[in-house]
Amino acid sequence: MNVNRIDGYKSLAEIGEKKLLDSKEEKSFSNFLTNALNQVNEMQLESTEYKKLLAVGELDNLHDLTIAADKADTALQVVMSIRSKVVEAYKEIMRIQI
Repeated sequence: MNVNRIDGYKSLAEIGEKKLLDSKEEKSFSNFLTNALNQVNEMQLESTEYKKLLAVGELDNLHDLTIAADKADTALQVVMSIRSKVVEAYKEIMRIQI
């Protein structure tokens, strides 16, 4: 049986530096939430725009309004669910005895 030698060990510091340099784009939870809230807001605005078009009689397809309203409602429910989970997690953390 032939066993080959493994060359090229890197120190942990070198590996850590590489990861820090690779992740120049900040991917934080707050950025994720901000983007999600902006998307939900856009969906709500689109739904409102369709409702305005329906009110003035310029909406050709009622199906578009229904889809936009359902998408906005579902997105809002998801955001509210996430908010509730975050609040529950915060309360749980605050109950921890140190």
